[in-house]
Amino acid sequence: MKTNNLGYPRIGSNRELKKANELYWSGKISAEELLAAGSAIRTQNWKLQAENGIDLIPSNDFSLYDQVLDLTLTLGAIPERYTEFARTNNSLDLYFAMARGAQKNGQDVVAMEMTKWFDTNYHYIVPEFTKNQKFELFSTKAIAEFIEAKNLGIITKPVLIGPVSYLLLGKEKEEGFHRIDLIHNLLPVYFEILQKLEAEGATYVQLDEPFLALNLTNNEREAITYVYNEINNKFPSLKIILANYFDCFGENIDTALALPVDTFHLDLVRCSLQLDDILDSGKLASNVNLSLGVVDGRNIWKNDFKKSLAIIEKAVTALGENRILVAPSCSLIHSPCDLDLETNDATLTPEIKQWLAFAKQKIKEVTLLKQLASNEIDHDYSIELAENTLANQDRKTSKLIHNEAVKNRVKGIKTGDDQRQNAFATRRIKQAEALQLPLFPTTTIGSFPQTPEVRSWRAKFKKGELTQTEYDALLEKETEETIRFQEESGIDVLVHGEFERNDMVEYFGEQLDGFTFTKNGWVQSYGSRCVKPPVIYGDVSRPTPMTVKWAEFAQSLTPKWVKGMLTGPVTILQWSFVRNDQPRSETCTQIALAIRDEVVDLEKAGIKIIQIDEPAIREGLPLRKEEWADYLDWAIKAFRSSASGVADDTQIHTHMCYSEFNDIIQNIADMDADVITIECSRSQMELLDAFADFKFPNEIGPGVYDIHSPRVPSNEEMVHLLEKAAAVIPANQLWVNPDCGLKTRHWDETKKALIEMVNAAKKMRVAATHLETV
Repeated sequence: MKTNNLGYPRIGSNRELKKANELYWSGKISAEELLAAGSAIRTQNWKLQAENGIDLIPSNDFSLYDQVLDLTLTLGAIPERYTEFARTNNSLDLYFAMARGAQKNGQDVVAMEMTKWFDTNYHYIVPEFTKNQKFELFSTKAIAEFIEAKNLGIITKPVLIGPVSYLLLGKEKEEGFHRIDLIHNLLPVYFEILQKLEAEGATYVQLDEPFLALNLTNNEREAITYVYNEINNKFPSLKIILANYFDCFGENIDTALALPVDTFHLDLVRCSLQLDDILDSGKLASNVNLSLGVVDGRNIWKNDFKKSLAIIEKAVTALGENRILVAPSCSLIHSPCDLDLETNDATLTPEIKQWLAFAKQKIKEVTLLKQLASNEIDHDYSIELAENTLANQDRKTSKLIHNEAVKNRVKGIKTGDDQRQNAFATRRIKQAEALQLPLFPTTTIGSFPQTPEVRSWRAKFKKGELTQTEYDALLEKETEETIRFQEESGIDVLVHGEFERNDMVEYFGEQLDGFTFTKNGWVQSYGSRCVKPPVIYGDVSRPTPMTVKWAEFAQSLTPKWVKGMLTGPVTILQWSFVRNDQPRSETCTQIALAIRDEVVDLEKAGIKIIQIDEPAIREGLPLRKEEWADYLDWAIKAFRSSASGVADDTQIHTHMCYSEFNDIIQNIADMDADVITIECSRSQMELLDAFADFKFPNEIGPGVYDIHSPRVPSNEEMVHLLEKAAAVIPANQLWVNPDCGLKTRHWDETKKALIEMVNAAKKMRVAATHLETV
């Protein structure tokens, strides 16, 4: 029996990668220093896994920004717009330009699109494909990192996204072909990579094909069969581990089991029944092994050894020990690095801490499970098994978990509690009368730049170096300056800037019962952006108002409308580590009722526009379409429940980003938000087609500039995007706003971009008035 790991967090235990990237982008360290920081993280990760008994240690799971972008560069699939930039800049700056865009030495290139990695909060850079796309080996990163580990005395298992999944992750940039048609062009470059890895001494290679968990077409399944037969023909001695995760194989199971690979990796956390399906099918070849993903790679709860051992022992009984690998369910990049760094009992109490495991601890769990299952440690006398059993039992019986008042409130929900008083057509008239906004009203998504000074105030306040009064005075000053800038710029609907908030989910979790927090539980969201998800351990309720104070203060400063800013129940659920002892729908409904209380209190305080952000609605979709209806039913009801306690003339906004809406557009309409703002600039307004084809009835704010890029778009660029929007959506339904919040941007670029945005809206108003006159 072996131990197998699919991937390890690459941010560093203390976010060393984030800090190094940002220093490089600001010109404070050299490329060599950045690369050295990456090498130090890789070395630490490889040694940690080797010391903790992992047999198959991954390499090429590290990335400076994103693993899909790494592969795009490796395969030479570089969009044509970067050709000139590539001639005059090094490959590292080309890489970051593709990820973030660049304005440098008179060159101006926009970033590639970014979207969610399956149903996680990780974002990847979307490959772009043309009809006759050519591929070539442009970067040898995968080979270089294998050699780097070999020089440390560690023979790793290189990890690559499989050819079919790579193509399906991308997007056609012209009509007349399907990206899967490029498989014959692509495969020779994979052969070249595998040949070089084998020549360097690699015996195992992990190819990730997570699209095997989705509903595939016959053509896509045929491509899978073709690819792996070709790889086996050319590399019969190379042991291919085919990794599927986030769900079961479903109707793809026969295709998968017929593939000539060494090992199938199964995610038995998200789909435990598939082991029985495979063992009972009789279709697993006698020379093929199973990697059992029994340790949850996406959540932070301690493994239940007794349950995992029962699964492992079932597989061992059927196949024998030598055909079994014990593993996490998926890459551990979705887990924080090390629970040992949580040393503050006030932040994370010992009682709750004993229920948790981060990436380092999960590696140890994998090894312990292998030792227990293979009788290297006697079950009956194992201290580790006894401690694990005790911790899991303590969690089940803890009085911290359950709140009967919350449970009874959920049971008391009545039909109609999730509906506004009247339909949107009626509400729209009342809102227009109450708000008196111009055509193409301008707003932002919520947050403004959190400068080092703002973050330092929060740190000093938490350390007790600032009193509450001193801290509030600083935040009030920053808020007032932000309100004044928005007034001077001509923005129509203002925001207070959210300077009191650390994170759009963590801030609310800190004020809700049933949540706890970590000090160093960071995970990567994209690039250098790391988030520290709250931990939902028990029933959720709102003891006191959370945002009313700052919304009231901001509104008192200006005669213009100031939006109340909230995070929606589905996003709070999705972007937290969620308790796994009750259905997620139950937890989401509890959160929705807490947010509903806040919405009602904001309205009572005179806030007439309230935004309830739900960027994670689509992210929460199950991977298999046959399971969508149930999820969408409770998720949409949760949003409506949070928003439906207000009068018709109170305008409810929501925001979504980095999502494809075509296949759930009816459900988006069913949310019944008065205004929806969406990310649109990287896709050049393509996402609006779904809303136009559907004849979306409510108002829409398509983002006109990409806040994830440091570049400042021109006025002409924004006008062009708005003209594209106005060509498919009636002008009286359109709002003008950035793609997302401005928290991570700098003030100078923010001010320039927002001024250009307001001017673009003014030009559109003039053009619309001219058309009416004509």
